[in-house]
Amino acid sequence: MSTNAEVAETFREIADVLDVLGEKFKPEAYRRAARSIESLTEDLRAVAARKELRTIPGVGEAIGEKIGELLTTGHLEYYERLKKEVPPGILDLLKVPGLGPKTARRFWLELGVEGPAELASAIDTGRLAGVKGFGPKKIEQIRGALDAAKGRPSGRLAIEHAFPIAQRLLRGLRESGTAKEVEIAGSFRRCRETVGDLDILATSSEPERVFDTFSGLPEVGSVQLRGGTKETVLLTNGLQVDLRVVEPEEFGAALVYFTGSKDHNVHLRTIARDRGLKINEYGVFRGEERIGGRTEADVYATLQLAWIPPELREDRGEIESAAKGPLPPLVEPRDLLQELHVHLPPKAGPKEVDRLIAEARARRLRYVGCVVASSADGGAYTAPAPVRERLRAAAGRGLSVGLAIEVGPAGPPPNPGGPAYDYAIVRPTSGAPDPPRTAAMAPLRVGLVAHVGNGPSARRWIDWARSSGAAIEVGPGPDRLDSSGARVAREAGVPLVVPTGLGLAEDDPTAPIALGFARRAGAGPDAVRNSGRAENVSRGGTPARSG
Repeated sequence: MSTNAEVAETFREIADVLDVLGEKFKPEAYRRAARSIESLTEDLRAVAARKELRTIPGVGEAIGEKIGELLTTGHLEYYERLKKEVPPGILDLLKVPGLGPKTARRFWLELGVEGPAELASAIDTGRLAGVKGFGPKKIEQIRGALDAAKGRPSGRLAIEHAFPIAQRLLRGLRESGTAKEVEIAGSFRRCRETVGDLDILATSSEPERVFDTFSGLPEVGSVQLRGGTKETVLLTNGLQVDLRVVEPEEFGAALVYFTGSKDHNVHLRTIARDRGLKINEYGVFRGEERIGGRTEADVYATLQLAWIPPELREDRGEIESAAKGPLPPLVEPRDLLQELHVHLPPKAGPKEVDRLIAEARARRLRYVGCVVASSADGGAYTAPAPVRERLRAAAGRGLSVGLAIEVGPAGPPPNPGGPAYDYAIVRPTSGAPDPPRTAAMAPLRVGLVAHVGNGPSARRWIDWARSSGAAIEVGPGPDRLDSSGARVAREAGVPLVVPTGLGLAEDDPTAPIALGFARRAGAGPDAVRNSGRAENVSRGGTPARSG
């Protein structure tokens, strides 16, 4: 987890504890600061080094000082003192799905419940019976949540781990035929790096049939709530999912509302109010008349705004831009006509190469940069001769041969390449020092810098990629740039490379999430080297030949 995410998570936890303590206004101040920090386009340390923490929305003097303490010491004395004001078990209660800080406060003050074990005991002994707001059904839901919490992932879940789960849930609903339109909303749709839960929207005239289908899916562990148009379930891994079934004429408004972000929605409500309108999850209204809501474009149009892609909805200027006209296009799957970083096993033979070519042609990719797994041999990196020869023989069929070179603490190997390769992919290892001198990579041309994380050294590698004329890879995981890092690279003029998924399993999340991160960074096709534009392709290796 990056520094920004860690600080944001700490501030969210502070907000929860303040809620438990009954504070009225401070919790939202810390949550707003957390949202702003997560949306930053660079590492907090860099902002702090410039003494510009207070330029972050929601960060004043007091919160700025706390950020500085976290960055300097790794802990926050204020938070440590705050946690001592509530029983330790209350913090564990906050991890139980469906139990918010206000409910935890009620359990603590009204029932003397100070943790999950005490809550389970209160249920078993009937102490919750008759308590206002906790009927028999609700009590059983809490019991199920307590059981699920034992295996629930702590904190937020990395989006690459949530992705296959979300896709299976979508397929289950769509293939059942019980719902007409089905989409995932929330931070997942905005392609944030982590998700706290999943929100799914569907349209149907028979919500109960949709709920029955959903609760019967293999991933669903228990139903926590069902009523009217909403069902809340806990998956077998403890992740909470909210399914809402809405009317078709409400779908666009609901999708905008539940996609968020909160700050984006607040801004939209302000615009609506200033124009004498009201906007909510049911539509856009003038008085009692609904004047928009069937589609998202319809919702934005009634506010005199162009449609805004979900990945940009963070209230970072996208609404002001949409008020002036259509936003610049973001990179789409159809734009990715090259693959610059597909690995071939060292022992691959003609069949593996031919299979890769066939898949590339089926997907209408114009160019494939195939990277061999190399090893040091006599001071130079080489690939096994059979692989190299087969790739070279296939080069005229749309393949180019790349060489992956790892740069560790000792720097790159001597004589890193040779005439057998068209370009190099540089991969920093953990503990790698500053990037090497460009001359150290001769005679190979560096086409791509891959596996760059989001730590303090990321900016140095971004600058090195720019000076080397190289692109930089974006994608999920600790060793690739996330959307914040991708934005820094884009603003520095460094082209991105977005994996296409060539050679990967069908449900592998790397390609769709990498695309989402690039879009979240505001990247259009011209900012992506493998987008198919001739000026980008020519710098990434040898352009493919047609045919």
